[in-house]
Amino acid sequence: MRQQQKFFFTAFKALKKPEKDAFLEKIVNDPELRGDLIDAALIEKAKKVKGKSVSAREYFSRRHKPGKAA
Repeated sequence: MRQQQKFFFTAFKALKKPEKDAFLEKIVNDPELRGDLIDAALIEKAKKVKGKSVSAREYFSRRHKPGKAA
C-alpha cells in the first residue's frame, strides 16, 4: 500500500461512526465512486468462487459481454 493510501485509510479508520457513515454516504451518492465500489465488491465475490482463477481484466471483459456469465 502506498504512503498516501495508508494515510487516508488510517484517517478513515480514526473517524467516529457518524463521521464514517457520512463519508461513506458521499461515496455511495457519487455515481463514479459508487461504480468503483460495486466493481470492487464484485471482484472480491469472484475471488471466492471456486474454479478457474480469473484476473480482474478478464472478469470485466466477460461481465460486459451479453450472454456471458462472470
